[in-house]
Amino acid sequence: MIVGLYDRYLAFRLRKAAPQLPETVALVLTERDLLESGAYETLNSVIRWAFEFDAEQLVIYVSVLDTGVVERLKTQLERLETPYEVAVRSPNHESRADAPVQVSIGLGGKHEFATAVRSVAEAVERGELDPESITEEDIEARLVFQTAPDLVIKTGGERLSDFMIWQSVYSELYFTDVNWRNFRRRDYLRALRDYQNRKRRFGE
Repeated sequence: MIVGLYDRYLAFRLRKAAPQLPETVALVLTERDLLESGAYETLNSVIRWAFEFDAEQLVIYVSVLDTGVVERLKTQLERLETPYEVAVRSPNHESRADAPVQVSIGLGGKHEFATAVRSVAEAVERGELDPESITEEDIEARLVFQTAPDLVIKTGGERLSDFMIWQSVYSELYFTDVNWRNFRRRDYLRALRDYQNRKRRFGE
């Protein structure tokens, strides 16, 4: 009973606060998180909470050490029971870039950035780009995820994986010691409340 009241109190504060809620939320997970019992039930809940509190897109990054589990994770993520379209992208697999839920499995930021730079270099070699006129937009257009997240949430401690190196440079980072399997609605709402309490400077 008390837990439910506290969650409703947090939700009320979020709705009444002047600062807007994040439009793009990124969630950083590990393969271990998704191999635990109940992991996908938690993920379905987080997806629901994100759009309940005004997110327009949710980006989920799954860092992978054992490449042997990639196909298993991809299959399970594509079967998520959610009303929102889920686009799962893994190495050598494309997906819809405009789906509201974007999932990246094992696609690290360093590799993504290097691939974008290589693509720009090839465009220069073909005469399609002038080296002197290359802009940030030319890089961003070639990234796997082109939308910069407003808020990045990492569960299980303060260690951010190799993820969205370019896009998250001005993102607000939120770390919680709560492990993924114990991540509850109140934990998500606390992340949103923390975001609202920050003054975003965008590098200024």
